[in-house]
Amino acid sequence: MRAESSATAPNTIAVTPADGRPRPPAPVSAPARRGTLLALLGVVTFSLTFPSTAWGLESFGPWSLVALRSLLAAVLSGGFLLAARVRVPAREAWAGLAVVAGGVVVGFPLLTTLALRTSTTSHAAVVVGLLPLTTAVFSSLRTGARPPRAFWAAAVAGAAVVIAFTVAQSGGALSAGDLFLFGALLVCAAGYTEGGRLAKVMPGWQVTGWALILTLPLNLAGAAVALAYEPVRLGVHGIVGLVWVAAGSTFLGLYVWYRGMAEIGVARASQLQLAQPLLTLFWSFFLLGKEVSAAAPAAAVAVLVCIALTQRATRTRS
Repeated sequence: MRAESSATAPNTIAVTPADGRPRPPAPVSAPARRGTLLALLGVVTFSLTFPSTAWGLESFGPWSLVALRSLLAAVLSGGFLLAARVRVPAREAWAGLAVVAGGVVVGFPLLTTLALRTSTTSHAAVVVGLLPLTTAVFSSLRTGARPPRAFWAAAVAGAAVVIAFTVAQSGGALSAGDLFLFGALLVCAAGYTEGGRLAKVMPGWQVTGWALILTLPLNLAGAAVALAYEPVRLGVHGIVGLVWVAAGSTFLGLYVWYRGMAEIGVARASQLQLAQPLLTLFWSFFLLGKEVSAAAPAAAVAVLVCIALTQRATRTRS
């Protein structure tokens, strides 16, 4: 991973045609294509989080799993920061890093892990179904970005499709873990928004790395206490699950996600995450043997249409 800045290139100013006709979407630039691909890679890594967490819970208690997950990811990040001789961020960056740490490093993993003790992975996917829209709202409030109405219409439609599908998959009933899931939704959206903002002034992997380092003392203490009180039953699934949520979801996933956000913007990148619940259902079927409804292909097509509309709306606006 290189330590160069991932700040976005300046946008050119488009001129409205004199005839007043709607202008076509702007051509997709190389940075935009790269940012979209990086954000999509982040979505794929995140889609494996819930199935991997379910595997991890076969060997570890929820508190142990969360603490070890962040601890291992912090060790990886710290190694890269030391190898690259990265300077400590400026004082004004630490408040934002604290939001990333609290929302993405600690809050979301802890709350979703607690929820998965009573919720299925398909039911927990409802959080991800609402996350793109919530992140876009947080981004608009935090950064002042104003996506066009077409963007919001497609974002709401995509969220509605995902919610309807995931609720139908879970039988339409709310589980005891739903409070944890909705709490995870809010803290993660805040962390994504702040991380995307910081990734414009420092490389995405440094945003992830310093947020993990910030929580290192808490995770060391948490791991020591949790492992003393929660039973550990080591197995292949448990170890693979722990390694993935640490190295994949937390380290690699957040790096490419924040880098992609810096390239194409928080609101636009967030809508790519509409595909995450359906990917999670696929992994749940493939890895956990969970049944998937025959409506999944139709839902997938509808979500892809909504994603395409959000990307087109933001390109037209740019």
